Amino acid sequence: MALERLSDVVQKCQSLPDDSYSSEDHDTFTAAGRTCIEEGNSAQVLSIVLDEKNQNIVRCLGWNLLPPLIQVLMKKEDKSISQCLAIFNHLLKTCMPKELLIGLLEQLEQDDPDAIAESLHLLLNPLQKVLLSLGSRKASSLGMTLSLVLDQVAKLPIPHSKEQEEDDVFSLCRCCTNLIDFIRPFVQEVRENFQSSKSTDSMAGRQDKEDELQTELLKFCMKTLSHPLLEVQLKDPDTLPQSPLRTFATEILNTLSAIRESLPALVYQPLLRRKPVPGFLEEEVRYPKESLGCLAHLVFVHHLAADTFPTVFSPVFSLRCNMEHICLLLSRTEDFKVQKGLELYEKSLVRVENSSLPADLLEIKTFLMVPQNLVKVMTLCQRHDLRTKGLKVFQMSIDKFDTEAKYHFFQYMLKTSNHSGVEGYIIKNVKNQIDVALQPGNSNTWFEGVHLLPLLRKVLSLPDGPETDLLQYLDRVMESLNLLRYLVIRDKVTENQTGIWTELYKIEDMFLKPLRVGLNMSRAHYERELHSTMETKKKNQAREESVLSVSVDDEKLPNMTAESQIQALHSALHTFDMIESVLVRIEELIEV
Repeated sequence: MALERLSDVVQKCQSLPDDSYSSEDHDTFTAAGRTCIEEGNSAQVLSIVLDEKNQNIVRCLGWNLLPPLIQVLMKKEDKSISQCLAIFNHLLKTCMPKELLIGLLEQLEQDDPDAIAESLHLLLNPLQKVLLSLGSRKASSLGMTLSLVLDQVAKLPIPHSKEQEEDDVFSLCRCCTNLIDFIRPFVQEVRENFQSSKSTDSMAGRQDKEDELQTELLKFCMKTLSHPLLEVQLKDPDTLPQSPLRTFATEILNTLSAIRESLPALVYQPLLRRKPVPGFLEEEVRYPKESLGCLAHLVFVHHLAADTFPTVFSPVFSLRCNMEHICLLLSRTEDFKVQKGLELYEKSLVRVENSSLPADLLEIKTFLMVPQNLVKVMTLCQRHDLRTKGLKVFQMSIDKFDTEAKYHFFQYMLKTSNHSGVEGYIIKNVKNQIDVALQPGNSNTWFEGVHLLPLLRKVLSLPDGPETDLLQYLDRVMESLNLLRYLVIRDKVTENQTGIWTELYKIEDMFLKPLRVGLNMSRAHYERELHSTMETKKKNQAREESVLSVSVDDEKLPNMTAESQIQALHSALHTFDMIESVLVRIEELIEV
């Protein structure tokens, strides 16, 4: 029935002038032709399509047969696959490019990962041929195609292990390889246009079209840098010698160079003034910050395209530029972005000499924002390996500052970190710097005498006076006590290099006495809670699993068994004993 209707409408249309087919003819041809292919009558459809008398009809209406043809070709199981492939290829040669483009793009949209990979593998080459046939009008169509293709690629899972990439379990590697093959002739056309424009002035009238093609390829590269390359964790050549994803990243960087986008200028964009680019995109849209961050990571961490970077740039200059990218990546919540930020910061710092970064750099916003972002990573990140890496990089960044910069950095972090563990870590670093300054021949003005005292006043104080929560601020309090104990032992009264002995009466009033009061108050409170909990336990001995709710400092603790609660209270009292033992030792040393 469908075959008869298709034959009838084709016969009717043979006698009509080109492009004068009615909407009814269009609908009948489409419905009957699709049904014939779906019912397995592809051989008869092929005969009709190849008939010389029907070429005008095929040119105008044939693209409507694409959906069932592509479904058969994707399944690869249909007996009529050879006839369907012949029809498909003939349509690509005969139909009008615009309609073909629309029809192919419609079939590109899939949801299942396997179907996405298969459709891209099948359709990218036909799409390339169609776009190339558009001549100088192809730029916007290429941009639309690349955007849709990348939206499809974004639906594919990312391989995380070496084995997943080797086996290409999610087909992402194959799709990336197909993508590079797809854009190659367009990149070559841009390259040739650049060469031609050098040799003749007659190209000026076509320059806008060339700029459009270049712009679409730039947008494509920027989008691939943000996904999938930002999310992908590339394997080193030693781990995976043949890495399709590494090859893909390399090709993207090569493409940027081919379309006259300087990689050093992109990476160093925060510090290098770029020439305004006339045309289609604002700077922020043209060069998305996350894409540039990924580019910097590929260059400095994986050393891709490293040979394109001039050796004249100093490690400090590279660090200053990368701080923009690092700050952005570390400010994100996704683990893969944080990881790339940490790796880029580490690689940028490795090339800088220890104790070489001047204090002037702390006037640059990113040199203060990055440590704040690092604090969030070290204290809030769910992954232990990233927290550990964050601490390692944090210490490395401290080591790179010169003495004056360290001094100002410590002051800033004590003022802004608002985290006892971080403050304790900074105080430990202060102690280390004082120790270095007190070594023979290492005297400096920042960690001795008049400059040191304001820093010591910040360190040797309680945030809330006697009411300070000693458990919450345990790390800070213990490191402060350890520093004070070190100073009274190491710096003799007769020498007083640090000025600690002339400042001691203030330290006693502002730190030691309030700490003693707070310690006594906290111990009394917890002893009272312990006594109350043990009494409650005795009253509830009849219950095997009695559950208590206890409040400390007006805050209700999570429900737990009496034994667990008693253990927690004992642990708190033990902590107070530990603080007091150091405090008593300091008081003894001062008296002596």
